[in-house]
Amino acid sequence: MVKTNTSQGEGTHSTNSAIELVKWPFNLSSSLDDNVLALQTSRLSPQLAQNSSINTLSSGQASSTFGGFNLGLHVGDDVECVTYNRRLLSYFISQQLFDKTLRAGTKRLEQFPIQWLEQVHGNEVVTVTSVDKQAIVADASITRQKNIALAIMTADCLPILLSHKTGREVAAIHGGWRPLIGNIVAKTITKMHSKPADIVAWLGPCIGKDAFEVGEEVKQAFTQLNEVFKNAFVLQENGKYLADLHQIARLQLTSLGVNNIASLAKCTYLETETFYSYRKQQRTGRMASVICRR
Repeated sequence: MVKTNTSQGEGTHSTNSAIELVKWPFNLSSSLDDNVLALQTSRLSPQLAQNSSINTLSSGQASSTFGGFNLGLHVGDDVECVTYNRRLLSYFISQQLFDKTLRAGTKRLEQFPIQWLEQVHGNEVVTVTSVDKQAIVADASITRQKNIALAIMTADCLPILLSHKTGREVAAIHGGWRPLIGNIVAKTITKMHSKPADIVAWLGPCIGKDAFEVGEEVKQAFTQLNEVFKNAFVLQENGKYLADLHQIARLQLTSLGVNNIASLAKCTYLETETFYSYRKQQRTGRMASVICRR
């Protein structure tokens, strides 16, 4: 199994240096942890115990273009390496669910089904009732089924995970600035069966407010949606703006009636020893934010 420790950080429960469990808002954390598994990966490779059955697989990591724990098949990395990393993530999810449900006698799945998306920076939202082995073209997904993991890949964009407060419905959103301008948050919540007041949100690592430089056209696009977004942009001497994706997402969520929001405000651009950053490195790997019902 994946080696773990018990340290904690804002917005996550640390399980190891590579995969962290999401920490929901304090008042809802314990109940959601029992009903929902949510996690965030980094670029760091998980540590495996010597007796892990996953070790019988060929990792291919020595030939990885980016090293570490890249989960993106579309970025020019070695296919065998990425496939191994995805199977390792699937195995980790299975272990986490098995540990929670052991006393109930639930049979462990060695490979847990993950629904991957082909993200196109649009605002398409899909409802998943069974896992398709092919990536679905969309930038957000919803499920009300148990034992289906929804994955969002990022390398600077904002991952947003949503859950009903009882865990009976979950969603994952690719919150790049284009999907956010396209109202992907509102479109996702509209397709959910949960009332906004009953939804809990988590905002993950992304390019931070001190690093995400955009042009006037991006600021204008948001302020045309609502003037309130002007507070998420800070003008620089070069005429560009620093944009705050976390603040933009919070404003969108609260305007829709979602007020239970937790976040992991880590900057992927400034912390590239831990996270992949497309803007800094251009050709790089992808991390995943994953959520599923138990």
